[in-house]
Amino acid sequence: MPEIPAADIHLRSYGAQRESDRHAFAQLVLPVAGVVMLDIEGRAGRLDPLHGALVAPGAWHAQCGAGSNRSIVVDIEAGTGFFAQGDWQRLLERPFTPLGPAARKLLEYMALMAGAWQVRPGLVQGWVPLLLDALADTPVRPASRLAMLCAQIEAEPAQAWTTESMARHAGIGVSRLHALFRAELDASPHAWLMARRLDRACELLVAGNLSIAEVALAAGFADQSALTRALRAALDTTPAAYRRASLENGTKTL
Repeated sequence: MPEIPAADIHLRSYGAQRESDRHAFAQLVLPVAGVVMLDIEGRAGRLDPLHGALVAPGAWHAQCGAGSNRSIVVDIEAGTGFFAQGDWQRLLERPFTPLGPAARKLLEYMALMAGAWQVRPGLVQGWVPLLLDALADTPVRPASRLAMLCAQIEAEPAQAWTTESMARHAGIGVSRLHALFRAELDASPHAWLMARRLDRACELLVAGNLSIAEVALAAGFADQSALTRALRAALDTTPAAYRRASLENGTKTL
């Protein structure tokens, strides 16, 4: 088996201005919030929390953001034969790929890690093959009814979302909404919403521009106590401790 090449991970937001690029390494673009429009060698695609892409080494590509957005971007050194392993070659042949439950779980984990402290290179190298396996195993499906809904929630997690309003935005019934969330995201609508609000709160805590009470409201929590309970349950820490740890490690939002 070829040696796993070096890989770097970034949290990145794209502006409305279209930017073109070409590089010798492969690049995964995996939105965790909002929408990114990506063109790869003349093939256009829409990326969102349910859809990502793999840009092949040497491929011309251009991207721009549609409103507020945030993506995990993974640069993978183009090691000889690396993408010929198993089903990974299929990812180069169909660069726009759906993000199934397994891939989403891996992305959520790495987003939290990258938002809280510097990610060790060894961790990234171990995580990349798992992610590629998850992406390669995801069947090609029609565009999900959840795509636009999830993108809107990611952009505005503080909005007064309920399962009823989420179902209405997706144009489906509440029971169908629950079924789709379970099938595609392996979570209930409420649990997924709370995770997105927690992601936004962590991002704002790292930025350090708002008080903890203001962060709680901006992320969609009822008050500071609700944010504290959610963060303690998810990461066994408090907002103040999370912010302090990020400052001590020199973490900045990208």
